[in-house]
Amino acid sequence: MAELYADIVVPLAQPAFTYRVDETLRDTIAVGVCVKVQLGSSKLYAGIVWRLHNEAPAFKTVKSVSEYVSHSPRLSQTVMRFWEWVADYYMCSLGEVMRGAMPSALKPEGMTDGEFMRSGIAPKEVRLLRLHPEIADEFALGNAFESLRQAPKQYEALLDLVSKLPQDGMFSGEVPRHFVNADPAVIASLVKKRILTVSSRVLRPGELPPLPVVLPELTDVQQRAMSEIAANGSRPVLLHGVTGSGKTEIYIHLINEQLRADRNVMYLLPEIAMTSQLVARISKYFGERVVIYHSRISESKRAENYRRVAESVGGMLILGVRSAIFMPVDNLGLVIVDEEHDDSYKQNETAPRYNARDCAVVLGRLHGACVVLGSATPSVESYFNVTEGKYGMTVLTERYGGVSMPEVLISDTITAVKRGERSSHFNKALRDRITAALEAGEQVMLFQNRRGFSPYMECTECGYVPMCRDCNVSLTLHKSEGRLRCHYCGRSEPIPATCPSCGAHAVVARGFGTEKVEEELARLFPDAKVVRLDRDTAQSARAYNSVIESFENGTADILVGTQMITKGFDFAGVSVVGILNADNLLNYPDFRAGERAYQIIAQMAGRAGRREKRGQVVIQTSCPDNVVIRQAAAGDYGAMVRTQLAERADFFYPPYCRLLSVTLRFRDKSVLDAAGARFRELLAPVLGQRLLGPQPPVVDRIKRQFLLSFIIKTARGESFAAAKHVLAQASAALNAEQRFKYVDVIVNVDPV
Repeated sequence: MAELYADIVVPLAQPAFTYRVDETLRDTIAVGVCVKVQLGSSKLYAGIVWRLHNEAPAFKTVKSVSEYVSHSPRLSQTVMRFWEWVADYYMCSLGEVMRGAMPSALKPEGMTDGEFMRSGIAPKEVRLLRLHPEIADEFALGNAFESLRQAPKQYEALLDLVSKLPQDGMFSGEVPRHFVNADPAVIASLVKKRILTVSSRVLRPGELPPLPVVLPELTDVQQRAMSEIAANGSRPVLLHGVTGSGKTEIYIHLINEQLRADRNVMYLLPEIAMTSQLVARISKYFGERVVIYHSRISESKRAENYRRVAESVGGMLILGVRSAIFMPVDNLGLVIVDEEHDDSYKQNETAPRYNARDCAVVLGRLHGACVVLGSATPSVESYFNVTEGKYGMTVLTERYGGVSMPEVLISDTITAVKRGERSSHFNKALRDRITAALEAGEQVMLFQNRRGFSPYMECTECGYVPMCRDCNVSLTLHKSEGRLRCHYCGRSEPIPATCPSCGAHAVVARGFGTEKVEEELARLFPDAKVVRLDRDTAQSARAYNSVIESFENGTADILVGTQMITKGFDFAGVSVVGILNADNLLNYPDFRAGERAYQIIAQMAGRAGRREKRGQVVIQTSCPDNVVIRQAAAGDYGAMVRTQLAERADFFYPPYCRLLSVTLRFRDKSVLDAAGARFRELLAPVLGQRLLGPQPPVVDRIKRQFLLSFIIKTARGESFAAAKHVLAQASAALNAEQRFKYVDVIVNVDPV
């Protein structure tokens, strides 16, 4: 009998390794299963069997694979095809896709034998509530309710439980404990009174609670949007709805249709910050069918949810951020990408450098699923795909319930200064509206696109600016910490008492961030409760939820934040929104700066007045006549997208071309410069004028590594795959030269 070999992918930036299949596994091994393999003399890894064959490798010593990783699920053929597409399109190895796709608990790597044995997870038990056996009919249940008339919290808990029991087996059904809104003491009292019982067990694959009977009511406009989405079949659809137009209600109905057909659904969001409000809202309808997936949940919970999805036959809703695109889902009927324009869908830091929005379109095609891309401010690329006929589109032009769009005022900062109408960072127009809102018991949201207290410090005597020792960037002042911090590498140091250069006591803060805004608000509005939401205050799920809950329940009056607060939130009490420095959004060296500025301003404006009262928005800027600011204030998306498309056509930028970004990275600048020159020599004869660079990026040193950048443009109609092939060959040739062996070549396909 011929030897059986397996090509196995491990979570490293390496191609698949070939192993001999041990006799003990020969009859049971299959493509897609996870096995334990050894690399080197002692390190053990989990690997995915990618191919089985009888082709002996060229090397003499072939290690054997003899053991499964039992707690890691088998990948389906569709999931494996998706991984292969990601690796090919984004120019990385399958091992890098595996590293980014699977939770750490399911892919032990680089471990000793003892460590490997201790790794893994056990299935988690779910606590379940059911009616006590003595509550066996409607008469007994009625008596139970009657006995709780003097205990309103227990009465409400029982009512909540009964409403969630399956109607066809109410007296024998059960409900997950966390699906019932009641304190532990209330449940304990109901158990003591022999009204409820509590048990625990592992839910079996496919065992799901019933679907809701009542869904949010749709307007005629929303019903039309539903019909238009259905008419597109499996062609992606852009759902362009103004902020507050009721896109989520449409999503809920679309989800319900697929779950009733026992198909799975994937719902992607750009930010973890958006999940808490939405989870509460979605869980009200779909409860235990909702599977959450993002980095803020525990590693064991991520692994448990990953495995649960892999074992699902249908009827589950996966809700998460960009990494959820790699959940091992089959039988997929619907993919929703909410806020599809958001840059957070693009992974820029580590391979695979994928865009989850674009991956969602491919994933939908592999499954024959409907893909809905939703946004109040769609990306220029998605809108262009509509004009090209690649996507369908449906439009919602009015807010849900007839609520008016907010009144928008552009406040000229330069004029305010000349008139003496600017106090701290607030023009009189904004300050007056904040005062009126607080006096009326309403809430305020303020956006500033910089965290920290101040972007940098400067000596007024000699001009010295404290810089990061490891990155070519100024240190940001974090006053509450009493430190200067680098936002690229995290390095920090104490605030200098005197100038390190000239010794003067003249080092002062320049500019302002969210922390300084928070401090100034406390001074200007001492009776108002101010909370801040940015990366510094939301470092844990608990800290983040504390900020959101305080604002949602009305305990806090003013919420200050960065882009984390611009999208997805629905706070009923907000009547005033302020954008403190719109110029920061425009003055950025990127061809997408105008589009992004429009999107952020429009999204932020959409947080105001989402109920009966019309909201007010104040945009503070020193460029009140800027075309993008004018378009955003008017809410004229059509004018913005026409302007941006015309500019990009003139200067040959996406969507009229495809971009490849290449960064060379090395600790020695002279070697890096030589590598950049050599890399250009390799590419220029083939790419010609399509190759731009080398040139240093805006921040040209990070973590003691110098950087050089190239951009490759390919025209529409030209082979993007051919350009990537040329780039791959040049990268390999550069690293083959001894002097440049350790120069990192980082490729970013479709950079954002």
